[in-house]
Amino acid sequence: MKLSEELQWRGFANQTTYKDISQIDSEPITFYFGVDPSASSMTIGNLAAVMMVRKFIKAGHQAVILIGGATGLIGDPDGKATERELKSVDEVQRYKEGIISQYESLFEGMDFEVVDNYEWFKNMGYLEFLRSVGKHVPMRQMLGRDFVQSRLGEDGAGISYAEFSYVLIQAYDFLYLNQNHGVSLQLCGSDQWGNSIAGVDLIRRITGHEAHVWSIPLVVNKTTGVKFGKSEEGAIWLDPNLTSPFKFYQFWLNVDDQGVEDYLKIYTELSKEKTDEVMSQFKVAPHERLAQKTLAREVTTLVHGAIVAEAVVRASEVLFGQESFLDISDVEKSILINELGEICASGDLLNDIVTSGLAASKSQARTFVQSGAISINGEKVTLESAIFRPGYNLMKRGKNNFAIFF
Repeated sequence: MKLSEELQWRGFANQTTYKDISQIDSEPITFYFGVDPSASSMTIGNLAAVMMVRKFIKAGHQAVILIGGATGLIGDPDGKATERELKSVDEVQRYKEGIISQYESLFEGMDFEVVDNYEWFKNMGYLEFLRSVGKHVPMRQMLGRDFVQSRLGEDGAGISYAEFSYVLIQAYDFLYLNQNHGVSLQLCGSDQWGNSIAGVDLIRRITGHEAHVWSIPLVVNKTTGVKFGKSEEGAIWLDPNLTSPFKFYQFWLNVDDQGVEDYLKIYTELSKEKTDEVMSQFKVAPHERLAQKTLAREVTTLVHGAIVAEAVVRASEVLFGQESFLDISDVEKSILINELGEICASGDLLNDIVTSGLAASKSQARTFVQSGAISINGEKVTLESAIFRPGYNLMKRGKNNFAIFF
């Protein structure tokens, strides 16, 4: 499958300046993709675009991966109803380190170059910027942006000169990379289309060179109609310290049936044939959730590595009755302990059930035990037979309530 065909099949084709998209199938292109360090980690929203970038690299195109050390100090106002709170230089530096580390992991084994736009902005004076960039950007073009009109409208919150000028900074990034790295294409999310087009226009005005943009559409949850990538706890981060590998895996395991095929195409590198095979089996027996299980394993492996992914899969299977808690490794037990916490057993079963939160009172705990709702290490208990083994033990009430005792 040609790159242009695969991008369309996977849902990576939104807006582009190419009149003939087959241009990306022939001569090697040097392109860039960037992320601002507005946090210490990327989210799965960023991951969708990263997966697209991987396809371009594997097709033989040369990648320049930009970390926005300069733009991160201002903050992109597009899509924001109010002014962003400025990040300190130290914050941005910490955030840069985190995101660069993720770049290195996600593009491991691939040919790419990381650049930081702070390097070419840190010594640029204000007058030089106005003469080199500002002189070539029409005010009509900047004022016509939707987010500017919204912020300046009667009910808008207004916009500072700094945020208003953000588009100039990003446009110059494209110009600088075009002149110094031979970049002729920017890959971006659909929310960056306007900023990217400004770069194309600036390059044309100053150098006469042709440059292009290829954007990926926003990934939307088809069931809710809202931006994909949120959970009850908030954003799903790639950093294991912000979203644990267990929670990360569980998020994918619980995605909706309606959107799972799209997510398989976007967030995994399974071939069309393999994806079709998985979906065919899934449609025959959707209750077995093969598509979600495949998706969760593939994405967790990509982001956290095969060893962690396998441990998380095994730990998950323990909770839902497909694996014995006593049979899993110490590493797999530690994953569950990290998620559920640990409680010191008191020797009083009913008290332990209440302490764990599996029951609100001793009388309720007694009812649960007598009805067979409480199990320890997979075995239902009675008031007389409850036994905690040396080490860690998994107590379970019903299908979805757990506690670990030692």
